Amino acid sequence: MKKIGLTGGIGSGKTYVAHILEKIGYPIYNSDKRAKELSNEHPEIKLKLKTVFGKNVYENGNLNKSFLSDQIFASPNIREIVNSIIHPVVREDFIAWAKKHSSHSLIFNEAAILFETKAFKNFDDNILVYAPQDVKMERLLKRDQMSKETILTKMHAQWSDSKKMSLTRHHILNDGETPLLNQIEEVLRKLHQ
Repeated sequence: MKKIGLTGGIGSGKTYVAHILEKIGYPIYNSDKRAKELSNEHPEIKLKLKTVFGKNVYENGNLNKSFLSDQIFASPNIREIVNSIIHPVVREDFIAWAKKHSSHSLIFNEAAILFETKAFKNFDDNILVYAPQDVKMERLLKRDQMSKETILTKMHAQWSDSKKMSLTRHHILNDGETPLLNQIEEVLRKLHQ
């Protein structure tokens, strides 16, 4: 079994690629989704976040995402603190999940910031899904109803596609025009070699 990291900047369409891989029959672990779930249910995460940010970080027992998001995007230091609290728990959760799917030849871990957190080193290989900035902007304006300024802040908080490309040999262009399935099949062929 090979563990493959699947990543892409905000608006790149990595989740869409993950859905295609899932339809083909590969197990997909969604780190971002699990991080949100674990932030609401894992006692260690809850205690540490409350210690750092105070009780306002939770509302009615659930993570106050907008409050935490404002803190994270305001400061790289705060982002690192939050990552250091949540990511080790998510990593352990992925390891347990991977054991349950060990009969598969390839399993995928979809995560937005694999390179930024150096988590890409934990995988046998990595795939970067990327798109031109104007395409990402258009997708995010439709999907999230955020302002352009907010989107740009989030984009700039992540590494550039070119920086990520230098760290992996597998790239999938998701620009809405280039056929995705051909690219995915080619990457899968290389991963199975």
